[in-house]
Amino acid sequence: MPPDYPESRRSGQLDDYHGTIVPDPYRWLEELSAPATQRWMAAQNALSLPYLSGLPARDVFASRLREMIDYERFGIPQAGGHRYVYTYNTGQLEQDQLWITDDPAQPGRLLIDPNLLSADGTVSIGSYVLNQDGSRLAYSLSDGGSDWRSWVVLDVATGQKFAERLAGIKFSDISWAPDGQGFFYSRYPESAIAGVYDDTRQVSVWHHEVGSPQSDDRLVYAVDDHQTRNPYGLMSEDGRYLVINLFDGYAANGVYLLPMEAGKPSGKLLRLFDGWDARYEYLGNVAERFLFKTTHDAPRGRIIEVNPGQPDADQWRTLVAERAQAIESATLTGGLLMLRYIVDAHAEVQIFSLQGSDLGRIELPGNGTVKGFAGRYDAPETFFSYTDFTTPETVYRFDPRTRRYAVLHAPGVSVDPRNYQSSQVFYSSKDGTRVPMTIVRRKNIPAAQPMPTVLYGYGGFNVSLLPRYSIARMAWLDAGGTYAVANIRGGGEYGEAWHEAGTKLKKQNVFDDFIAAAEWLIEHNYSTASQLAIWGGSNGGLLVAAVALQRPDLFAVAVPSVGVLDMLRYHTSSANARQWSSDYGLSDNPAEFNAQYAYSPVHNLKYGTCYPSTLIMADANDDRVAPWNSYKYAAALQYAQGCAQPVLIRIETRSGHGGGASSTKIVDKYADQWAFVANQLGLNIAGQRTP
Repeated sequence: MPPDYPESRRSGQLDDYHGTIVPDPYRWLEELSAPATQRWMAAQNALSLPYLSGLPARDVFASRLREMIDYERFGIPQAGGHRYVYTYNTGQLEQDQLWITDDPAQPGRLLIDPNLLSADGTVSIGSYVLNQDGSRLAYSLSDGGSDWRSWVVLDVATGQKFAERLAGIKFSDISWAPDGQGFFYSRYPESAIAGVYDDTRQVSVWHHEVGSPQSDDRLVYAVDDHQTRNPYGLMSEDGRYLVINLFDGYAANGVYLLPMEAGKPSGKLLRLFDGWDARYEYLGNVAERFLFKTTHDAPRGRIIEVNPGQPDADQWRTLVAERAQAIESATLTGGLLMLRYIVDAHAEVQIFSLQGSDLGRIELPGNGTVKGFAGRYDAPETFFSYTDFTTPETVYRFDPRTRRYAVLHAPGVSVDPRNYQSSQVFYSSKDGTRVPMTIVRRKNIPAAQPMPTVLYGYGGFNVSLLPRYSIARMAWLDAGGTYAVANIRGGGEYGEAWHEAGTKLKKQNVFDDFIAAAEWLIEHNYSTASQLAIWGGSNGGLLVAAVALQRPDLFAVAVPSVGVLDMLRYHTSSANARQWSSDYGLSDNPAEFNAQYAYSPVHNLKYGTCYPSTLIMADANDDRVAPWNSYKYAAALQYAQGCAQPVLIRIETRSGHGGGASSTKIVDKYADQWAFVANQLGLNIAGQRTP
């Protein structure tokens, strides 16, 4: 028997899109604070939470997750003067602490402990930046996983906090002025309600003087000739320019240079890159040699040198030409260019001189993910981390002079990586495109034995899925499940062409790639349709929901988490959401509407169809992807479901879109998720088959 679902009132709301009349019966769920929505949320949790907590494997997964999360973790050190700041967790803390040291090989002292800031452990440290001499630290706090950040400034030597608290900030770091007395940041404008900021409008760049109230901050730059472009300022190391990055989606951006003197604008704004024809990322400058990573005439990326006095494209100098592999990221530190390439969905680090000479490759511990290599141009050292599917994040110190590295912090975990194996395969999508997929499972599983399998994907916004360690993933593998990651189009694994092939009118390619991955797993005896689950978050939540609707026969379970699920209205929730239109398009555009309407999960459910068992993961505090996307989809799927397969929505309240979740929230979330998946797939855990 199917669960007894709470009532979800269906209204008569109709919308006209270019002559097509589209019903939207659950529009009322967009009113998040309305009593009717709050009652609906409570009723849904009253169904899902007892259901999940009563599953046979729930306590097993919770216990193992608590064991797995209990290991010492170190972040990559960030330098300022002779000081280094880094995150640290004993393994038993709800949130990472922030520590300061004069020697990165020594622990130093505790600087900030966010675990003392809330009873439930849901206040987390976001970004943090030391000024140039390391005397002051600016850091941000997130409450309950919110993307809104409250910024605080601290005197490092005394540990005393300055009185001011900066608000109205989302998706913006700060950039210190050279004198360390103030910094630049971007914020949203205040609304008509005091203390409330309006994230449906553009940000502008401001300067804050430490020790003064935010109301005294000075406006530095605002866009006055375009309605959706958001500026973010970064001070050049020499203090001569504020480099302003203009963000308006994921396909192209603009870069302006504002001359500065003593921390104040001193000349005319130079619109260095204003054609909106590619992506440009400022790496740094040495005098008038400005270095950028760009996709201009190089969809897999190249490094160029630009002189602001001769900004035309025919005057640019290519330092590192485009290669067969895509550049994932690049930094300028220690007098070197550190380029991280993606080679068939794993990282490779190549070193170049500032003249573009290839100085060789760093031999990494394996095929995984690399982060870091940040620092000033003249830094005597830099730091990076390495991780893969079975190796937790290990931090290394790199010497630019010798170009050698050594372990700084290597965590010990309760998982023996020798018990697992990962293998990469390539399969053909519907249109013949060759797509990579990595499969991870226990070594003792016979090669030809189909097993309960979770297939994960994302497929958007130029995001590449490279191997990384995850306690959530390891809990599933430890229980005997198989895990697969498909590197589908829409991501950045093969550069901008790979990304663009999964956007707007071509979005169906993403779903076709994922469906083909599932078919390959079944055809090659890794799993069966009755043993296959699909999982993804955010844009990956859209992927999972759309594919489950297009091929309900192919999957037993779907877990769309914090997904973008109403493609006709996703953009109405915030200015940030509207900028996703570079991938999704907008329903205001007739052609893009037709593409969206063909796959939008909320609009493509067919009443009476038997859909896979579904666990929708949402958070009421998610201010990135509005949770009404998940609410409307849950109501519509419960109404349309034509068989006894359960459709549940689990609504968290203090984790936001996922970043900054406490250890307890992480354990509870994945214990519920894996118990549901194991129950529906019949995974045999510790010798006992779940019903």
